[in-house]
Amino acid sequence: MKPVRIALAVIVLAGLAGAAFWYVLRDRDPESGWQGYVEGNLVYMAAEDGGRIETLTVEAGDAVQEGQFLFGLESSSQAAQKSEAQARLTQAQAMLDNLKAALQRPEQIAVLRAQEERAKATLDLSKSEFERQQQLFARGISAKARLDQAESTFERDKAALQEAQRQIQAAQISGRTSEIDAAEAAVRASGAMLEQADSRLAKRRVFAPAAARVQDVFFRAGEVVNAGQPVLSLLPPANLRVRFYVPETALSTLMLGQEVAVSCDSCPEGMRGVVAFISREAEFTPPVIFSEQERGKLVFRAEARFPGRELKLPLGLPVTVESAGAAP
Repeated sequence: MKPVRIALAVIVLAGLAGAAFWYVLRDRDPESGWQGYVEGNLVYMAAEDGGRIETLTVEAGDAVQEGQFLFGLESSSQAAQKSEAQARLTQAQAMLDNLKAALQRPEQIAVLRAQEERAKATLDLSKSEFERQQQLFARGISAKARLDQAESTFERDKAALQEAQRQIQAAQISGRTSEIDAAEAAVRASGAMLEQADSRLAKRRVFAPAAARVQDVFFRAGEVVNAGQPVLSLLPPANLRVRFYVPETALSTLMLGQEVAVSCDSCPEGMRGVVAFISREAEFTPPVIFSEQERGKLVFRAEARFPGRELKLPLGLPVTVESAGAAP
């Protein structure tokens, strides 16, 4: 029985020694450095107006340059509005030239009165449509964009009627100066309408704001998107960063502007970043860090950027960050 007791005592002592060893080393991190992952601020590209995608020139993974055309929406209606505005400007300019050349004749006044009647009819139609869209929007049937378009058309037609009435008044004034002033105002108004139409047409085409890589494409040519709905996302190199988590015990060794070394299985050697953010609030270890020793500890989130360097690393790639020197 004595050898059995001795064996049991040895087993108990070995278990106690193992428990003591675990207790002493349980708070030590077997991994060197702080754990984190690659993250990026995506730029979501969308058109200010909604419509059907007519052209899509890029795919996920493509590199694009600043100013490169990305996609365009169907714009036949906007092109027609621009043509109409251009015709109105041409008409207004011709009337101004005619006023400067000779006085108004009765036949010309009759033409202006006909234009006034046409403007009144157009205004009545746009007013009815605007009131109808207000009722539909209040009942939740129509979209806000349709209401805004109806209101814009109503205001445009109201301005056109006022313009026609002012032209008649100017034509009846004996002095040529007032007539010419009114015609010049009509030219300016028509020019402003042309600029607005041209701006609406230009907003149907979306270009890259900076050199970047296409991260994802959400819609394809032929699909319909709403105003402001992203069609694709870009990742400029300057928006790439490393997010890592620093234990409370090591927080005092880290400061903004400090250089850190970043390493991973596929990272190039000697990669350096600069600490650009340190959280002021503590948080529990996030689930992305699978470390038994760090579970339940409080850590502080920090971020490092890579100014002047383009990194070709996928988002979500796990990395290890170490201090590489003090802040400059």
